[in-house]
Amino acid sequence: MKDLLTKKEILKAPFLQEMTKTTANLYRLGWDERNGGNISYLLKEEEVAEYLDVNDVKRTVPMMFDGAELAGKYFIVTGSGKYFKNVIDDPAANLGIIRITEDGKSLDILWGLEEGGVPTSELPSHLMSHIERLKADPNHRVIMHCHATNLIGMTFTHSLDEVAFTKTLWQMCTECIVVFPEGIGIIPWMVPGTDSIGKATAEKMKEVRSVIWPHHGIFGAGTTMDETFGLIETAEKAAEVYTVVCAQGSVKQTITDQQLQDLADAFGVVPRQEVLNL
Repeated sequence: MKDLLTKKEILKAPFLQEMTKTTANLYRLGWDERNGGNISYLLKEEEVAEYLDVNDVKRTVPMMFDGAELAGKYFIVTGSGKYFKNVIDDPAANLGIIRITEDGKSLDILWGLEEGGVPTSELPSHLMSHIERLKADPNHRVIMHCHATNLIGMTFTHSLDEVAFTKTLWQMCTECIVVFPEGIGIIPWMVPGTDSIGKATAEKMKEVRSVIWPHHGIFGAGTTMDETFGLIETAEKAAEVYTVVCAQGSVKQTITDQQLQDLADAFGVVPRQEVLNL
């Protein structure tokens, strides 16, 4: 009876409801087909303790990553091989609340990931990026990976130079330079689920909050679920406009560099220095 009551209460937790709504939305948009995509959300112990006994460890799972810098940190994460479309109907099977052990070599599962489930195979990449984003922004909490359709398409037709890619996105939608003034990071194509792709992404995350994985998807970071989703959503909208523009023919006008700087000045943001030629 106690377990049933605890499960009922945890389903009402704001952070869990955010996860279920966001995964459903990502699936609806077609950015997380099948078991594609993953999310990790850094939680405070007091948030978790409202709903769970933090000393009641269900399982401990070894990690192929040294997470010592995040020892004792709590996360709610999507599960490996889990479909985003199923999260809203069965959160306990598709999500998990975990804590990184003190030695950083394992994780404690406190809730969810039922029937032997484990966190996303991209968890090391997430943790590496969390480490770097926390250094850059102490309020950082979310890492989100998805297969945003038009951004993936753009990696086949556009130069993968970060400066050029950033400028094109800024020019497609007026709000882009305001939403991601630091620009977009891009890494080479790599096999997913490896330390190499995690390290390359985390290195970019020192300076930016969104990193393109060519022909695969995007990693986004933020202080809230809404902010992170909105960051990716804005970049994807710009990529969609780029796709439409390419289909329509030659460009006759665009947002100029001076206009982009005017936008930055008006909204109090500092654009990535090398992008604008002024």
